[in-house]
Amino acid sequence: MEKLPKLVVIVGPTASAKTDLAIALAKKYNGEIVSADSRQIYRELSIGTAKPAGEWVEDKYLVAGVPYHLVDCVDPTTSYTLADFKRDALAAIQDIICRGKVPFLVGGTGLYIAAIVDNLDIPDVPPDADLRQSFEKLSLTELQKLIKERDPVTAAVIDRQNPRRLIRALEVATLSGESFRAQQTKSPALFQTLQIGLAWPKDILEARIEKRLKIQIEQGFVEEVQALWKKYGSAVVPSLTSIGYQPFVSYLSGEMNLPETLRLVWYQTRQYAKRQMTWFKRDSRIHWIAGADQSTADDLVKFFLA
Repeated sequence: MEKLPKLVVIVGPTASAKTDLAIALAKKYNGEIVSADSRQIYRELSIGTAKPAGEWVEDKYLVAGVPYHLVDCVDPTTSYTLADFKRDALAAIQDIICRGKVPFLVGGTGLYIAAIVDNLDIPDVPPDADLRQSFEKLSLTELQKLIKERDPVTAAVIDRQNPRRLIRALEVATLSGESFRAQQTKSPALFQTLQIGLAWPKDILEARIEKRLKIQIEQGFVEEVQALWKKYGSAVVPSLTSIGYQPFVSYLSGEMNLPETLRLVWYQTRQYAKRQMTWFKRDSRIHWIAGADQSTADDLVKFFLA
């Protein structure tokens, strides 16, 4: 039986130090990182997405000298689907392996991780601009109600706080006439994987989120949203539906004051972290370690690659 190539996967909630761990391990084990973050993929969204600080050298994005794929490479007005991610991530991973290096898939977008680890078959339904625009006019509550009516199977498992996910699921169900979830079947695994999850006590993780938000504000988060809003107008573009960005659009529109906006961003980020952990905790294959415990992660990777 042919041995599958090896893939190291690092997951966890937002602000759990996934990038720091990935960089340390990639440096030690001759690796390169493939991002599994549905927002860091976009150009011009840096501060609010906590995009790892790096630099473009020729056609490579380097973070502390380590190549970091699938960040800062998609226009913020572009609709980037799960199928797009799977295609691009597989190409990057296979290229890394062909060059004799170790691929590290790192991120907190659970569906992106599952697409690679479980080799999900993604519905081949191209986006429909007119249909999508009609869904984008609906409120989050209206989208939640519609997905429950049209696709109850998907409604039971989808992140119902994520309008972009709801719109895509509705789009696929409407155009194909079949449940979005039912079309996400699995094919045989492409990789032998080691999944490492970073866990923090709830109070410490919340403190980390709060501290990061304060730093983001100091770095110019509000100004970043303002520049995007000024450049692209009030149109609903994929990038501006991100956690944190939408409340600031409301603030810049005069619908909320700054203290209200900060409280909402803080609340949304906490809730997002909670949903991430709920998703990942369902996977018994993940080896959970204390967030600051790099030595255990190092031992796991060393044993896996031996």
